[in-house]
Amino acid sequence: MASIIDKRLALHQRLAKKEQEYNALKSQNVQLQALANLGSATSMIAHEINNLLTPLANYAALAAKNPHDADLVAKALDKTVRNCQRASRIMISMLAMANGQTQEKHRVALRALVDDVFTCLCRDFNKDGIAVQVDVPETVEIVCVPVQIQQVFMNLILNARDAMLPGGGHLTISAAENGVQVDIAVTDTGRGIASEDLENVFEPFYTTKAGQEGPATYSGSGVGLAFCQRVVHAHGGEISAESCPGRGTTFRVCLPKSSS
Repeated sequence: MASIIDKRLALHQRLAKKEQEYNALKSQNVQLQALANLGSATSMIAHEINNLLTPLANYAALAAKNPHDADLVAKALDKTVRNCQRASRIMISMLAMANGQTQEKHRVALRALVDDVFTCLCRDFNKDGIAVQVDVPETVEIVCVPVQIQQVFMNLILNARDAMLPGGGHLTISAAENGVQVDIAVTDTGRGIASEDLENVFEPFYTTKAGQEGPATYSGSGVGLAFCQRVVHAHGGEISAESCPGRGTTFRVCLPKSSS
């Protein structure tokens, strides 16, 4: 009997020790997950700010090259100031999103958001051989955090542009109301995405650009689409992709027309 009691006591002690080890590992895992979330948020913020640095540099260069054209300089500086303010709003918005804070949503015209993205980019896509068609009715509205949804479109548009360089192609942005939601499609005629990559494109740090040659070679950080998915889901929507290698890609975004 004593032997059985000793064995049970030893077993309980081992179980207690294992439980302590499990709780310690669990605590470490929580800390590591918090660090991982911080790292992802930092990468996403850096990625989005970097998307705005190029047009900012373009505006500044335009003003510097034409110092005697007062109207042009004034226009370039005005756009530079506006983009700096936009960058500040993006930083505040993304930090709030990373911290799980609720942000105020507004009812806005979708077409205005898309047009503002192209204005912000300060790039004539025709110079890249890319024809742009925007089929978004002026009457279509969504309820959203505007700066976040604009960054979603900026990511999708820049990805589409990269996919069509250097040969050019067609970029189409369309939207239509569908019951309680708005269906949006961003379609390019670029190189497309292989089927084995398509299912992973929304994973953080997964990029299909690393091995490509050309203008997009060093532009892929693998956080842009992960950011898009996170924003769309936070708005109660969905985002998906379909592609055919060599024939192009379509990203579909479904957003509610009312606050979720």
